[in-house]
Amino acid sequence: MNRMKQEMQPEASSPLLRRVEALVFVTVFLDLVGFGIVIPLLPFYVQSMGGSARTVGVLLGCFSFTQLLATPILGRYSDRYGRRPIILFSLAANAVAMGLFALASYLHLLPLLFVSRILAGATSGNLSACQASIADITTKDTRAQAMGRIGAGIGLGLILGPMIGGVFSQWGAWLPPLAAGALALLGALGVFVAMPETHPASARSTSKPRSRLSALQESPKPRALKLVLLLYFLVFLSMTTLQVAFALLAQARLGWNAREVGYVFALLGGLGLLIQGVLIGPLSSLVGEVRLLVLGALLLAAGLLGVSLAEHALPLVGAAALLGTGLGFIQPLLSSLASQAASPSLQGLTLGLAQSSGGLARTVGPVASGALYSALGSSAPFTAGALASLTAAALGALLTREGIGKQRRSGKPAS
Repeated sequence: MNRMKQEMQPEASSPLLRRVEALVFVTVFLDLVGFGIVIPLLPFYVQSMGGSARTVGVLLGCFSFTQLLATPILGRYSDRYGRRPIILFSLAANAVAMGLFALASYLHLLPLLFVSRILAGATSGNLSACQASIADITTKDTRAQAMGRIGAGIGLGLILGPMIGGVFSQWGAWLPPLAAGALALLGALGVFVAMPETHPASARSTSKPRSRLSALQESPKPRALKLVLLLYFLVFLSMTTLQVAFALLAQARLGWNAREVGYVFALLGGLGLLIQGVLIGPLSSLVGEVRLLVLGALLLAAGLLGVSLAEHALPLVGAAALLGTGLGFIQPLLSSLASQAASPSLQGLTLGLAQSSGGLARTVGPVASGALYSALGSSAPFTAGALASLTAAALGALLTREGIGKQRRSGKPAS
């Protein structure tokens, strides 16, 4: 199987890789534009329907809990049936979920808003299937840069999404989620027309889809994979504070509304685009993937701590830029390291399990962040996120002993 996997992987300059990278970029971009449209506005939607910060946390937690359960299942099926049908299914279901979101906003029905986010979480296998399609056709040396292309699509989507959401919200709360649903349909159409299948029938398992424990049991580096899964949890735990508490903090301290919050999220997306689309390949070669991951976790911790302390616009934006830089480093590197620790025949399951580990954090984190905000004030969620990021940096350093990750260009171990 390993030899077959190597034979399937073309060089980084091949037409197939360039085509898949371009289509995955567009697919993730359209999906994340929709995500970026609604997420910065979500606290304001909940408030308009009579909810609190705690309600925002529970709503986000419901999305993530269903994502936690569903993503590894979709990953298993992508290993068995191919990446393309899973991506199509996820995008189409997301369009339906966003339609329900728009209806909930129009009718001011908080229960329907919960239904829409639960459906979105249960069918959100798009990102892990896209990552698996890249892992199918890359080598260890080219994977971090190729995963960076996915990150660039995420970054560009998060630039335009909040800006579109902030502008469209002026004409009706129902319009931003409706626009997000239309973009998801457009992405599904693009995949249907042009996306090649990167996981051919000859490489698929014909047995019953395996349990998520198979990813650990059949991993050539199980300890490394466990560390990466724990890192996913800690990093996404830190990130949930942004989704729950940032808009509320900015509104309480600075009087910001949806437009100003959208601009900050657009800044985060811009940093992600620059780092993951341009810099991640050269920097991972120069510094080493694990060292760059640790640096990203430290920057994320510094940014979250800065947000917790900021009382004026400039320090708040500067702190957001720090944490955006950290996330720009971390996200593609975690995907690359998870795929390197995976069995070649279980890329989809392993990357789905990694996303599920992040989903567990996004289940626990929003509820905890909402509770901390309500009980201890606006700084508390960000201080807790900074502590989680520091823990991630310490654990990331342990990966230097596990033999995964591109090393420094000098060839010396990045230790």
